[in-house]
Amino acid sequence: MRYLNQLVILEYQALNGLYSSMQNISEIEELIKLISKLPGLGPRSAKRIVLKLINNREELIKPMAKNLAEVYKNIYRCKNCGSLKSKTIGCNNCENIKQKFNKICVVENIADQWSIEASSVYKGYFHILGGTISSNNINKDELLIGALIQRIKKEKIEEVILATSATIEGQTTAFYIQDSLKNVEVKISKLAQGLPVGGEIESLDDGTLIYAFKNRNSFSND
Repeated sequence: MRYLNQLVILEYQALNGLYSSMQNISEIEELIKLISKLPGLGPRSAKRIVLKLINNREELIKPMAKNLAEVYKNIYRCKNCGSLKSKTIGCNNCENIKQKFNKICVVENIADQWSIEASSVYKGYFHILGGTISSNNINKDELLIGALIQRIKKEKIEEVILATSATIEGQTTAFYIQDSLKNVEVKISKLAQGLPVGGEIESLDDGTLIYAFKNRNSFSND
C-alpha cells in the first residue's frame, strides 16, 4: 500500500511538472479548460487527457478533430422529439421508427433514454426534454412541449409516462408537463416511488428501473 501511494505521488508530481512547462501555451490551457467541463472530469483528469492527445497527434488528435467537425456540421437536435438527428439519415427516434406504439416516455436527456432501453422494461416512443425547467440555459420552450402534444395527437398516444428524475427540478418539470397536458385526452403516469429521492434516471440499475416502470401510477397534483 505504501509503495502504491508513492507511485501515485510520483505520477502526480510528474503530471504537474509536465503541465508547468505548458502553462504559457494558451491553446493547451484552453483545451484543458474545455475538457474539464465534461461530466466526471476535473482539471487533473483533463490534463492527463490533453497530454495523451498531444503524444498521439496522428492517432487521436487528427481523426478526433475531423470527427468533431462532422458532428458539429451534421448532428443537431430534432425539433419533433428532442433526440439527436443526422442530416443524412434523419431522426432514428421518431422519423425512422416503423413499429407503432401507444405510449410515450418523457425523459430529461438521451442518457436517460439509453438507460431505460438497456433495461428492456419499456417499449414505446421517447420524448427528450433536453433538461429541466430549472436547468441552466433551459427555458420552457426548449422542452418541446408543443411538439409533445402534437405527437400525442398524431400517433394516437394513450399513455404519457413522465420519467423525470426524483429531484426538485425533475418533479417541477413533471408538474409543468402535467399541467400543459390537462386539455389533452391522455393518461399521464409517473414512475413508482422505487425511484430514490434525488436519484437521476441514467445512474439507476436495471432492477430499480424495472420496478419503477412496472409499478408506475397515475400522475396527480394532489
